[in-house]
Amino acid sequence: MAVDWVTPLYKSGAAVFRTLPRSMSEPLAETTYAAVSKLSEERRLLVTRNLRRVRGEGFAGPELEDALRTTFESYGRYWVDSFRLPKVSPDEIDFGFSFEGVEHIARGLARGRGVINVLPHLGGWEWAAFWLTAVMGYEVTAVVEPIEPPELFDFFTEFREALGMHVVPLGPDAGKAVLKAIKDGHVIALLCDRDIEGTGVEVDFFGEKTTLPAGPATLALRTGAPLLPTAVYFRGTGHFAKVQPPLVVERSGGRLRDDVRRVTQQIATALEELIAIAPDQWHLQQPNWPSDWDALAAIGKSYPRPGEPH
Repeated sequence: MAVDWVTPLYKSGAAVFRTLPRSMSEPLAETTYAAVSKLSEERRLLVTRNLRRVRGEGFAGPELEDALRTTFESYGRYWVDSFRLPKVSPDEIDFGFSFEGVEHIARGLARGRGVINVLPHLGGWEWAAFWLTAVMGYEVTAVVEPIEPPELFDFFTEFREALGMHVVPLGPDAGKAVLKAIKDGHVIALLCDRDIEGTGVEVDFFGEKTTLPAGPATLALRTGAPLLPTAVYFRGTGHFAKVQPPLVVERSGGRLRDDVRRVTQQIATALEELIAIAPDQWHLQQPNWPSDWDALAAIGKSYPRPGEPH
């Protein structure tokens, strides 16, 4: 049986970040992940490709190096801020949080059903989820990727549930659980800039064909719940959430699959706009376009395809 060293590592990191003052824990994490940007060839490659998707193929030189360092430092800050949350009071959460467009969430909930927030892996979404639960008093349901080993997934599930979130593992039963949460008036958080299961629909995303999950569009079309493109950014020592107006989601009278494809493309376009605001806070460090696997193979690296076991 393989020894699980990953779970104790994360638990230890969480304990350290909660214990140390932020003035010490944040530089420690940022330095660690900045080193990763130098040592992990595949992560460096993928982040470089993502930055160039946003800023153009000619993005290179010192500007690229600065953006790479900032991206990995931002990822380090994500872990510090997330692991500190259990010790942060609602007043502290509220003080460090600013927003634009949160009224779209309130209006959607006022209609008597849930709302669906679609987000990229950017900034610190868990901070915003805690603000919604601890400050606004909303019920938040988040669909998350099952990770290995199971003990690590349990650790993160318990951590998020302790913050007041309802956690739904991505899988065959996720749709049923989210439908119930929408009916019960929850705020649904769906990270959807990556097709983890490999069952999504084809879209144009940053000028290149790939697939994104069909779940958000399908849920919105079937329930009428508002579909709100959302991103949470680091801003100074605080956080800033931007919630865009609801996407136009309606049946065309044709096949459901065609409507799902159309709405999913709308999501992709909205995510492009949100990511472009701060591409060096985009923490997507896995292959996400078919050409990414080719680029990894060119440097002798391999990575499971969507739906394949890790």
